[in-house]
Amino acid sequence: MQEPTFLILTALAAGPQHGYGIITDVLRISAERVRLRAGTLYAALDRLEREGLVEAGQEEVVDGRARRYYRLTSEGESRLAEEAERLRRNAETAASRLRARHPRPALSVALPGGVV
Repeated sequence: MQEPTFLILTALAAGPQHGYGIITDVLRISAERVRLRAGTLYAALDRLEREGLVEAGQEEVVDGRARRYYRLTSEGESRLAEEAERLRRNAETAASRLRARHPRPALSVALPGGVV
């Protein structure tokens, strides 16, 4: 799963959001590394909707403009959970291998009668 897709699904895991809300949430979640443009976002949302991972919900008009809210489907929730677990395992493996390259010295504890 591509990072923007992962971040869009992560944003929607918090609850339904409209396009601008998703864009700003993805920016926040990614520590401002991923900046989605409106065209990119809506193309991704269309694809995710076709795949059954998100669905369009309520619409409202704000300042004369239609605002459509999107939400995560149960399939989207499952796919996001699977991807989060895959990323967690990969990060754990990387961290483990880095620790093996630079092992920390064993701690010695001074106790009465000697060092352990």
